[in-house]
Amino acid sequence: MNVAVSLPWPPRVALWRKGIVRLMDIVLHIGAHRTGSTSFQHYLRGNRERLAADGTDLWEPRMLRKGMLDGLFSKPLLRNGRDIQARAMGRVRINTAYAEHTGAKRLLVTDENMIGAPRACVRAGTLYPSIGERMARLDAAFEGRIKRVIMNVRSLDLWWASVMAYGVGRGHGVPDAKSINGFARSSRTWRDVITDLACAVPQAEIRVLPFEQFAGQPDKMLTIATGRPAPTSHAQCWLARSPDMASLRDRMTENGVSVADLPGHLASGEGRWNPFNTEQAAYLREAYADDMMWLTAGADGLATLTEDPSRTRTGFSLSAGVLTKGQSHDQQTNQSVQRRMAQIS
Repeated sequence: MNVAVSLPWPPRVALWRKGIVRLMDIVLHIGAHRTGSTSFQHYLRGNRERLAADGTDLWEPRMLRKGMLDGLFSKPLLRNGRDIQARAMGRVRINTAYAEHTGAKRLLVTDENMIGAPRACVRAGTLYPSIGERMARLDAAFEGRIKRVIMNVRSLDLWWASVMAYGVGRGHGVPDAKSINGFARSSRTWRDVITDLACAVPQAEIRVLPFEQFAGQPDKMLTIATGRPAPTSHAQCWLARSPDMASLRDRMTENGVSVADLPGHLASGEGRWNPFNTEQAAYLREAYADDMMWLTAGADGLATLTEDPSRTRTGFSLSAGVLTKGQSHDQQTNQSVQRRMAQIS
């Protein structure tokens, strides 16, 4: 007669690390912001029942932002004599254990705020400066069990423009010329962000999905995240788009800003807002091309570039031929970055 034995948590983790027992897979989708995360989460919510039937438990922002992670990313702090970081880790572990107890084969956690807020990037003038520390704390909360991390990246000129447009549309001020030039000149790119991420979750497989290829295809993203066939219902949506220039002007005039006081890059024109001049935009696009070349060359073994095989060409912001370069181009890339920085400065 077989008797089921429930092992306590630490021994089970130890046996899992030795490959003796199989625990529930934990998969994170971390964004970044402005890369279709809201649309992906809407798709997942619409298919929650189908995911559950397939063995996938879903944690998404409507759950996570109601207190699940409160205190996890804060500075060390005691509140009423209690360590709020320890309590946050405890909540994560209790809910993870509950999902596993209910029979889930995998846990999919999606929230772009796990790696930081876009306003923090704007204030710091650089990409996700605290992603390493934040993800290390999250990895500790999951007891080092994170199996896979899905990250979306986007051409830097369009990413910064989208972040700024979304912020202005929500009532924040327009960054001044000095700040915009600082975004363009920042030496920190997706390569640095991914490197910090890999250091924080060394045991996890990191897959990088370009926004230019996966925008509007949440079902394909889900298949890559879970390795399971994905439903196609609720896949045709595009939410939280950046406001265009006309909408931004309307919002600013509603807030009391006169048309005469609008910056030149926003005072006239239609369509997508582009606050960068030609030189700044070219620098950011070339930096993104360098990142893609690094990813294609193997990303130093830290991450895997995942492409959509159904696409016959790259997105409009990525130059043709970039993905044909290999590891021999890495030294040339570093030299070209240094030359660009010297020219701009």
